Amino acid sequence: MSVLLTNIGTLVTNDSALGAGPLGVIHDAAVVFDGEVVAWVGPAGQAPDADERHDLGGAAVLPGFVESHSHLVFAGDRAEEFGARMAGKPYAAGGIRTTIAATRAATDDQLRANVRRLLDESLRSGSTTVEIKSGYGQSVASELRSVRIAAEFTDEVTLLAAHVPPPEYAGRADDYVEMVCSEMIEACAPHAKWIDVFCEQGAFDRDQADAVLTAGAAAGLIPRVHGNQLHQGPGVQVAVAHNAASVDHVAHVSKADIEALASSSTVATVLPAADFCTRNSYPDARALIDAGVTVALGADCNPGTSYTTSIPFCIALAVRDLRMTPEEAVWAATVGGAKALRRNDVGVLSPGMRADAVVLDAPSYLHLAYRPGVPLVRQIWKGGGTPPAWPAHRGSGHGVRDGSGATR
Repeated sequence: MSVLLTNIGTLVTNDSALGAGPLGVIHDAAVVFDGEVVAWVGPAGQAPDADERHDLGGAAVLPGFVESHSHLVFAGDRAEEFGARMAGKPYAAGGIRTTIAATRAATDDQLRANVRRLLDESLRSGSTTVEIKSGYGQSVASELRSVRIAAEFTDEVTLLAAHVPPPEYAGRADDYVEMVCSEMIEACAPHAKWIDVFCEQGAFDRDQADAVLTAGAAAGLIPRVHGNQLHQGPGVQVAVAHNAASVDHVAHVSKADIEALASSSTVATVLPAADFCTRNSYPDARALIDAGVTVALGADCNPGTSYTTSIPFCIALAVRDLRMTPEEAVWAATVGGAKALRRNDVGVLSPGMRADAVVLDAPSYLHLAYRPGVPLVRQIWKGGGTPPAWPAHRGSGHGVRDGSGATR
C-alpha cells in the first residue's frame, strides 16, 4: 500500500540534494511511502497519487529519531540515589551495582515487560530505531539472558559485558575481564552485534578495555566505547585505536582527543540528559563539531543517570547547554545516530530509505528546542505504518498498523 503525506509545512529530509541546507529542508512538501520505504519526496503540488492520502495541515515532518545509546534491560530504579545526588552527593559509577542486583533477581517476563514499556515510551517521543545494551547482569547467564531479550526487540544489540566489575569481583577487575574475554563474549556473541566497555575510573582502565574490545572483535562484534564521562581519560583514544563505531559521553576530552576523533570514522555521541541528571559537565559539542567530528545525540535511558527516553528533551538540552544549533541537534539525533550504528537506511527521508517519520504538532523542527518539555510528537510512522506500540517481538509485525488501520 502506498501512502501520501501532504500539506507538510516543513519537511526535514536530511538529504541536501532534495532541499535546503544540511537538513535538506523542503517547505510545503509531501512524501510518499510505498510499503516500508520512501518512494517519493518533493513539493506538495507535484506529489503523485497514492492509495491513501493524509493532509497534515502544515505540520512539520522529520525522520524518526535514531537512538544509538540505551540501557533498557534492567529491573528496579534508583530514585533514592537520584534524590541523594540532587542533595549534593556526587555520582560514582558504583551505583550500577544496585541495578545489577535487581536485574539478576528479576524474571525474564519482568525484564521483557520493562523493555517493552520503555520502547513504547521511546516510540511516543519519536524514536523509531533504538539500540539496546546489556550490562546489568554481569554474569554469563545474566548477560546471555539480557542480550537474548534485547534481540527480541531490535537488531541493534550491544553486549556491555564490561560495565563495572560486579560485587563478587570487587577488587579483582582483571579477573572479571579475563572471564568476560574467555567465557561471556563467546556465549553472548551470537545474540549481539556490538561490544562495549565502560573505560572510566571506577570501571575499566585502558588495558582492560583493550582486552574486552579485542576479544569482542575476534568474536565478530563491532566495538563501541563508553568514554570520558566523568574524567579525562583514555576512552576516546581506545575507541579510535579500535576503529569503534562510536565513543559515547565525551564530556571530558582533550585537544588530542578531539583531533583523534576528527581524523577517524568514530562518532562522538553526546548524552546531555546524563549530564543533566548527574550535574556533570556538559560535553563541548561546539568544539567537536567545529573540529569536524561527527556527532550523534542520544537519550541514554538507564535507571541510574538518565531515566528518560525523550530525544526531544535531549535536543533542547543540546541547543541550550551544548551550544549546538537546532539544525545540528536534529541532524545528530537522526543522521548522527544512524552513523553511530553504521546504518545508511534510517535517519533520512529520501527515496529508498526506511519509511520512518515523525509528525510534529508544530510547523517547524525548530519547535523541538523552542518549546522544551512540550509533547510535540503528534504521529509516528514506522516502516510505513502507524504503530500504536512497539512490536511485541522484532520482525513479528504484532501491533503494527498500516495507514488504513489494518494489522499487518
